[in-house]
Amino acid sequence: MPAHRRLALAAGLLYLATFATSIPAAALYAPLLAGAAHPDPTGIRVAALLEVLLAVTCIGTAVVLAPVVRRVSEVAAFGFAAARTLEASIIVLGVVTVLVLAGARAAGVDADDPLAASLVEAHRWAFLLGPGLIPAVNALFLAPALLRGRLVPRAIPLVGIVGIPLLAASACATLFGAFDQTSPVAAAAAAPIALWELSLGLWLTFRGFRPSAVERLV
Repeated sequence: MPAHRRLALAAGLLYLATFATSIPAAALYAPLLAGAAHPDPTGIRVAALLEVLLAVTCIGTAVVLAPVVRRVSEVAAFGFAAARTLEASIIVLGVVTVLVLAGARAAGVDADDPLAASLVEAHRWAFLLGPGLIPAVNALFLAPALLRGRLVPRAIPLVGIVGIPLLAASACATLFGAFDQTSPVAAAAAAPIALWELSLGLWLTFRGFRPSAVERLV
């Protein structure tokens, strides 16, 4: 297997792993964040572990894509790596707030206590500024580089480019209280970026980079 195919396979699997970790984690966190009387401590710990793995996969995608993306643009490669690292850091910050909240609830703090409410808000803002916004920055660096290098079919990075302003505008609107980050409007605005990341992960896993494009960039 050529080196570029191994890198593409690793990147694709890591992208798919972001979905496999983030979606179950959100479901397991939901009762605690919603103020359930007796949230499942085991489920919360599993969710925390999944989100730590999510943070690792974020950084991993940047690490394995860097050797190829640098051939198109060093700025794109380093910018993508920096954005992914920032996203991973904010995700871990969110994990810490949830674990502190779980500990406080286990110690007898009520869901409507100011401490518990503050921790829920901290997690909400971490989610908004991390997974809710930074993926637009990721796409800003990566999608144009993949498009310019013709490394994958044009449709894939074009979806990401379309999603950049939508997700960024939605996050800003949520920040200023226009609508909630779980609203249908926010979900619709996030859909193109989610589709971009999913389609990129699938393509890299099963097809890889276009060999002709890689040879041209060598």
